[in-house]
Amino acid sequence: MASPQTLEIVKATVPVLEEHGTAITTVFYKNMFEAHPELLDIFNETNQKLGRQQTALAMTVLAAAKHLDKLATLLPQVTQISHKHRALQILPEHYPIVGKHLIGAIKEVLGAAATDDIINAWTEAYDEIASVFIQIEHGMYEEAMWQGFAPFTITEKRAAATDIAAFTVEPVNDRSKPAQDIDLSKLNLTAGQYITVKTDPKDSDHIALRHYSLYSASSEKGIQFAVRRDNRNEHHGLVSNYLHDHLEIGDTVLLSAPAGDFALNQNLVQQNEIPLVLMSAGVGVTPVLSMLEAQVSANPKRPIIWVYACQNKAHHAFAAEVDKLLEMAETVETHLFYFDSGQILDEAWLAKLPKPADIYVCGSMPFMESMIDGLMALDHGVDSVHYEPFGPKMSLGG
Repeated sequence: MASPQTLEIVKATVPVLEEHGTAITTVFYKNMFEAHPELLDIFNETNQKLGRQQTALAMTVLAAAKHLDKLATLLPQVTQISHKHRALQILPEHYPIVGKHLIGAIKEVLGAAATDDIINAWTEAYDEIASVFIQIEHGMYEEAMWQGFAPFTITEKRAAATDIAAFTVEPVNDRSKPAQDIDLSKLNLTAGQYITVKTDPKDSDHIALRHYSLYSASSEKGIQFAVRRDNRNEHHGLVSNYLHDHLEIGDTVLLSAPAGDFALNQNLVQQNEIPLVLMSAGVGVTPVLSMLEAQVSANPKRPIIWVYACQNKAHHAFAAEVDKLLEMAETVETHLFYFDSGQILDEAWLAKLPKPADIYVCGSMPFMESMIDGLMALDHGVDSVHYEPFGPKMSLGG
C-alpha cells in the first residue's frame, strides 16, 4: 500500500493529469521507443498513429490516480488490460522500462511543476500499480493453454464476407518435444475470446502482433478466427492485408494462447426470463457469433435478439452460419441494418430493446461509443452491458 503522503500527492495531481494526460503519454511513447525500439515489436503502430494507445494509457493513469488507495475497485479494468498484456507476452521486466519513461515524461511535460515530492510520489505509485498488474498476469501465464507463440498450420481459409477472411488452424507439434504438444481435444476455449497472431510482414521493420476474435469456441476442426482487411479511411492495415494476401492453406502462423474476458454471463445462460441481446457491426460479429453458438448449444429456449449492422449485403459476415444457429433457438428476433441503404442503428431504435436484458456489443470504436452511450442513456445498467472493442479497451472509459 502506498504511503499516506504518496496518496495525498498523487490524488492532488488528478486535475493536472486531466489537463496534460495525453501530452504526457505521447511524450512517454516517443521517448520509450527511441530508447527501446525493440518494443515496437509489441505495440500496435496503428493505435499509436491514431492516438488510441495514448488515450487509453492516459485514462488508465488517471483512473489509478483517483483510486490508488482502493485499487481493487479497478480490478475489472486491470484484468481486461492484463489479458491483452499476457496475449502480447508483456513480461515483468518490461514494467521498469515503462516506469522510467512514464516518470520521465511527467518531468518533461510538467517542467518546474514536477517537484521532487511529486516525482517521488508518482514513482512509488507506479511501482504499486505495476505490482498489481504483474501479480495478475503471473496467474494468467500459468493458466494459459500454451506458453509463448506456438506454430499453427492453416488448414482452411475462406471468405466470410467481401472483406473478411475466416481462418482455421491446427497446431504444428514437435515430436521431439511431446510435453509441449497442443492437443486440440483438450483445449477449453471460451466464446468471446481472441488469439494473438505474430507476423513479420515484409513492409515493416518490426514484428507485428494483432488480436483476432474466435468465431467458434469449438476446437473440433481447429482454432477458428476471422480477419477483416483494414483498408478504410486511407489506412493500409499491415497485418490484416498480410494475412489476406500472403498466407494460404498449408502456411504456418504463430499464435499465443486464447485470452480475454468478454464472455457470456454463465449465471444467465440457463435462464429463460432475461433475453440475450447480441449486437455487432462488421467484423464485430466474430465473438458474438461464438456466443450465439454457445448459447443455443447450452439452452436453445432462451430468447435471443440478434442485431447486426454493416455496410451492405456484400459485407454481411457469416450470414449462413448465423441463420443456421438462429434456427436452433426457439424464440428469436433478427434485426439487420445496412448503412448503404440508410438503415441506422441509433438510440431511437435501442429504446425498443426490452429491460432487463443481457447485452453484448462488439464493433468499431465509433460504433461501440454510440451503442454504449445510447444504452446507458436508456438506463441499461453497467452490469447488463458487456463489450469488446477492437482497440485499446480503456479508451472507451471505465
